[in-house]
Amino acid sequence: MNPTLRQMRAFVALAKTGNFTLAAQAMHVTQSALSGLIKELEQTLGAKVVDRSTRRALLTDIGKELYPLFSQMIDDLDGALANVADHTRLKKGIVRIAAPQLLSCTLMPEAIAAYRARYPDIEVRLGDTGVESVVTRVLSGEADVGIGPERAPAPPLDARLLFEMPFALVFPKGHALERQARVTWKDVARYPLISLQGQFTERLLDDMHAALHAPSVKPAYELTFMTTALAMAAAGQGVTVCLPYAAPLATLYGLVMRQLEEPVLTRRFFLYTRPGRTLSPAAESFIAFLGAFVDKRAPGPAA
Repeated sequence: MNPTLRQMRAFVALAKTGNFTLAAQAMHVTQSALSGLIKELEQTLGAKVVDRSTRRALLTDIGKELYPLFSQMIDDLDGALANVADHTRLKKGIVRIAAPQLLSCTLMPEAIAAYRARYPDIEVRLGDTGVESVVTRVLSGEADVGIGPERAPAPPLDARLLFEMPFALVFPKGHALERQARVTWKDVARYPLISLQGQFTERLLDDMHAALHAPSVKPAYELTFMTTALAMAAAGQGVTVCLPYAAPLATLYGLVMRQLEEPVLTRRFFLYTRPGRTLSPAAESFIAFLGAFVDKRAPGPAA
């Protein structure tokens, strides 16, 4: 026995209305088509489920047993399909993001607010973390997507380029550098450098050395978080180097941001996802939205 879904829907509609005409209207089919579905169901089952009369369709004993079972099956299926439709129409869903601490307190809040203004039914969970923990959170499944800088060696994740930005120099207002029309990497070497621990500083110093053909600069401070570096710069303890997306925070600290030249060095940030795993419609929509948002709104260094 293998009754079809249409046969079961026809039977449930008939059982609810007790009338072939009303059941056909509910099914959006002709009365003869509905009658044919009921006959097919009875042939499949090898038993009558409805006694027909001129006015009403009465369920047989077998029909009475089948009605609550078929009705519950259809309700469960319709509920599951409606849930899928809500996800695909972005009326439901959760996006879990892992992003570095600095990105999480500058670019991401504005991007999330803009996304939820368009898709208010999607829940966005932001996990602010250290740069080195972004990949771990994505690999473990704790995050659907991670945002982080290019790393060597490349992490075992699928990567989509989110943005590429030039480095900028950050210093307090009134600093001697503020009077210069432009700032270069040679200017960085003239002042105490406040930088970050780990691969950020290692790669930066290597790039400086390769570009300037001069000995690497030794940082005066090596810190864990860029927010601390900005605070130290605001306190007059040196200058720091970061990417332009930190401009809102630099402004809050009363700092000046200028793009570094001679040469223009850049860093690329990627969207990282687990390979071989299909993202939810909500996660895919957020990734697409964030890419467009960054292209349109990513801040540049103050002139």
